[in-house]
Amino acid sequence: MAQNDSVPQQTVTVSSYTRGIVGPGNKMLGPVASGGTIRVGTPPGCWGPMITPKFQGGHEVSQPVAVDGAEIGDAVAIKIKTMEVTSLATSSGVMSFVEGSYLGDPFVAKLCPNCGTMSPPTHLEGIGDHAVHCDVCGAEVNAFRFANGYVIVLDQDNQVSLTVDKRIADKLAEQASEKSCLPAAAEQHSILALARADIVGLPAHMQPFLGNIGTTPSKDMPDSHNAGDFGAFLVDAPHTYAMTQEELDTHKTDGHMDTNSVRAGAIVICPVKVPGAGIYMGDMHAQQGNGEVAGHATDVSGVTEVEVEVIKGLAIDGPILLQRPDDLPPMARPMNAAQRAAVQALAKRYGQATIEENAPITFIGSGRTLNEATHNGVDRAARTTGLAPDEILNRATITGSIEISRLPGVVRVTFMCPMSIIDRLGIGHLVRAQYGLDGN
Repeated sequence: MAQNDSVPQQTVTVSSYTRGIVGPGNKMLGPVASGGTIRVGTPPGCWGPMITPKFQGGHEVSQPVAVDGAEIGDAVAIKIKTMEVTSLATSSGVMSFVEGSYLGDPFVAKLCPNCGTMSPPTHLEGIGDHAVHCDVCGAEVNAFRFANGYVIVLDQDNQVSLTVDKRIADKLAEQASEKSCLPAAAEQHSILALARADIVGLPAHMQPFLGNIGTTPSKDMPDSHNAGDFGAFLVDAPHTYAMTQEELDTHKTDGHMDTNSVRAGAIVICPVKVPGAGIYMGDMHAQQGNGEVAGHATDVSGVTEVEVEVIKGLAIDGPILLQRPDDLPPMARPMNAAQRAAVQALAKRYGQATIEENAPITFIGSGRTLNEATHNGVDRAARTTGLAPDEILNRATITGSIEISRLPGVVRVTFMCPMSIIDRLGIGHLVRAQYGLDGN
């Protein structure tokens, strides 16, 4: 849907959600002015929506916000200012599927195995694996099970957490919505209701980030499938949201990144594929290492505040990430004054006349596998910068890194890029501010 014609607002607050779908079929709020602020409270992603059969996507992301002046072929920089976990506890783990409870894809097309109702309305009866029941016939209807799962309690103030035993998990399940701190408009069942506790007494750091943040794709699709790996399950699927591979490649914006450095202090630069861009957010995680290797991490409710800026004429296919300096891989961290002086001395010793002025930049790549995702990230970097793919590979090898964001196929391609190219892209001011570089 086209952006509103109303006067641009400096601040837009969002507390409504799209029941698992992103795309032009969703009405946009706003518009927010370029330079303005969006504040969003989001419910958990993944497991809560997964056990809520009426959802046709794996997350419960926010209603999109139009950005004034954002046109197809532009980009929008999303500067993440603050991020706060509001859940007191959550549950997660490795998943398995219940055959007969879905059509082709359990994230998208759940059905009641008893009465055959597609995406049935449901309610909870008690706690545990069999708590989700069909409103139409009363049968147990959950399409997912934990292969190995845990319940974890969270301390936002001290940024620590702890998995708990079955006795405590059962108590939390009796107060699932309250302990999840689900927003008023959220429609998901809290995953705390399943009370699975296979890992007990494991302490863990907290470092919250958003797993799904970006711009609206140009065709309606499940929010969890707005990337090249999960999106591959839409190709020739037996349900409403089926696409060809060409359609998926054309329409997706790779908002579902599960990249743990997409946190407060980072900047995500996203493609504009619909008028107004349509900024949405969701799937906050309390913590995750490099690579969501378990399939799911600790999904939580939370509040995020971002500032947006339109980058005119920057036509990109997927996200560019300006990571926090402390999240950069070691080889891509800008040199300090002493190191730069040593490089100048080294150049003088060997008679090298020029020293490149550069800065780190990260391209997100996605695909069916990690290899495909890496090729996609390198190709995106090459198309955007004009550097040859082989040069991108060399730069990522000696001045950057290829890092896993998610299995089966989302990666970060980071390398030091010449500032002349970064300036040509129209993001030099963002890069210099992010990394404290001189404007000279």
